[in-house]
Amino acid sequence: MKKNSRSDKITLGSAASNGIPEKSITDLPRPFAAWLVKQEPSAYSWDSFVRENGTAWTGVRNFQARNYLGNMALGDEVLFYHSVVDKCIVGLARVRKTAYPDPTAKSGNWLCVDLEPLRAFIRPVSLEIIKAEPMLCDFPLVRQSRLSVMPVTESQLREILRLERLLTK
Repeated sequence: MKKNSRSDKITLGSAASNGIPEKSITDLPRPFAAWLVKQEPSAYSWDSFVRENGTAWTGVRNFQARNYLGNMALGDEVLFYHSVVDKCIVGLARVRKTAYPDPTAKSGNWLCVDLEPLRAFIRPVSLEIIKAEPMLCDFPLVRQSRLSVMPVTESQLREILRLERLLTK
């Protein structure tokens, strides 16, 4: 990871090392309204996240997920998903600090962001409910279930929030 001294943007590579012009992660298009992050509740639950009033989202070691972290903007909304056991979206968070080098990485260009909780879902939206909703057939959680950070379109976010409201009635 290196910073571009002219714009102080995190970059993905070096023009000197590979002959390709540097491309800032922040220069990538942002067609997404929000994001989803996944975490096993036994390792770090929504309750822990709320108790600590947020966290640095570290430890992501997948290139696509890393690029998504780098594309997050200050204030972007983030769905918090409990994986493995609960398999449900349990809360809504937001990006408090945009991408910076992951301090837990021993090597490589890995990123993290700081997230803060906004609110818990009154009724979590389960993966089963998400898969049964035709409007969410292209939702990355359904199509790329192993990815730990993924984009969420505006229509997908609206649908998830609509489902949460329906479940609370």
